Amino acid sequence: MRILIAEDDSILADGLSRSLRYEGYVVDVVNDGSSADSALNLQSFDLLILDLDLPQMNGLSVLRLLRQRQTPLPVLILTAADTVEQRVKGLDLGADDYMAKPFALTELEARVRALTRRSAGTGTTVLRYKDLSFDLNGRIAHIKDQPLELSARETSLLEIFLSRCGRMISKNQLVDLLCQWGEEVTPNAIEVYIHRLRKKIEPSGARIVTVRGLGYCLEPDNHSDSLAA
Repeated sequence: MRILIAEDDSILADGLSRSLRYEGYVVDVVNDGSSADSALNLQSFDLLILDLDLPQMNGLSVLRLLRQRQTPLPVLILTAADTVEQRVKGLDLGADDYMAKPFALTELEARVRALTRRSAGTGTTVLRYKDLSFDLNGRIAHIKDQPLELSARETSLLEIFLSRCGRMISKNQLVDLLCQWGEEVTPNAIEVYIHRLRKKIEPSGARIVTVRGLGYCLEPDNHSDSLAA
């Protein structure tokens, strides 16, 4: 899951990005509204955390332009000025959630999990496929009742495949989903991660299929199986 944080308080932005990266998200940060709008035009994200009091272009203007483009990206607004009028205006413009500063980091993390589940098209906290399960909150995978030992990168890959089960994902898309700005991961490295993950999930009955020239998708041995909550 890829998150954009638009926050001009560098200390807060750094703290948020560190916390969310620790939780397994790919996080990019901008510190003004114009940069946020440009990033949203150029890159796909699963969630926008948006401060309202941004320089160059305020958060409400960023949100207005986002919704004018009919982008369904979930938006969590952060603001120091917690007034009913401002909350109503933000929600009316298309925000999905609202938090006033200061806030508890644990609560923000919980709201992020809820919104990213919505972005992935599922309201459940556990993704299940054949004998494979993945807890979105704890980011722990199991085959039947046995925990599956995965690296951080393998965990993120598994989440991507499970949330897009049966859909083709190209190498370039995987790089975008796995890596924040400035981080270099080559397509060859993606092949290595997928090879390792493929071997680890084989006992579950699920398999990652390579389609030459197109990318990868998670396919079951029996095509009648499907992702379930």
